[in-house]
Amino acid sequence: MLVLVLVVLIPVLVSSVGTDASHYEMLGTCRMVCDPYLNKGTPASSTTSTGLQAEAEALSDHSNVLPPSTLLQGPQGKPGRPGKPGPPGPPGEPGPPGPAGPPGDRGDQGRTGILGLGGDGAISTATYSTVPRVAFYAGLKNPHEGYEILKFDDVVTNLGNNYDGIAGKFICSIPGTYFFIYNVLMRGGDGTSMWADLCKNGQVRASAIAQDADQNYDYASNSVILHLDAGDEIYIKLDGGKAHGGNNNKYSTFSGFILYAD
Repeated sequence: MLVLVLVVLIPVLVSSVGTDASHYEMLGTCRMVCDPYLNKGTPASSTTSTGLQAEAEALSDHSNVLPPSTLLQGPQGKPGRPGKPGPPGPPGEPGPPGPAGPPGDRGDQGRTGILGLGGDGAISTATYSTVPRVAFYAGLKNPHEGYEILKFDDVVTNLGNNYDGIAGKFICSIPGTYFFIYNVLMRGGDGTSMWADLCKNGQVRASAIAQDADQNYDYASNSVILHLDAGDEIYIKLDGGKAHGGNNNKYSTFSGFILYAD
């Protein structure tokens, strides 16, 4: 329809304006297409110009229309690789305290303290009930000679039952510091001497000697303070000579007691 209108209008406009230069302004956008042919002044050129102008306008109209898209949507791709971890965040608020744990095992018994004094300087009765009491005193009934352990079998005191009168040994059951003393009467008359040693686990810790210079009786005596561990043994052993017994008279004695428990 547009081509038909142009075919009718263009010849009329060309013939009315003549050949002067003013017709260019009236033709508008067709000036560049139509001028070459208007200058010739022939009807055939007018017809040709009209056709060319129609084709140009048709091409101009089609140039404003977007061509159909040739892009097709493909299938979804595979997920990408995970990114690097970010920096750690700030520390959170401390949580509430947890429930109390189960009770632990009972600890070892503490060491016994030293003797305390009461208000008037005397040892309180409460102290007696907490401090271990270990003490013994025994006499020698039967005579001994040579190199043997003296068995003080006449037991008078044995607090704690640590002294064995049959074996003649004090066997420690409470570790601590102990005091021991012994007095052994030598049986004289033959001009010999007597030696008596206090031994701890077979090792001599104190010695005493009695000499029969005038063929009389003599004493061998000594005392020690020793630290003992549980199981340690203390006893008196002859190292030559003769020890007088004395039946129940206790001429020869052996005693000891604890000073401080560990």
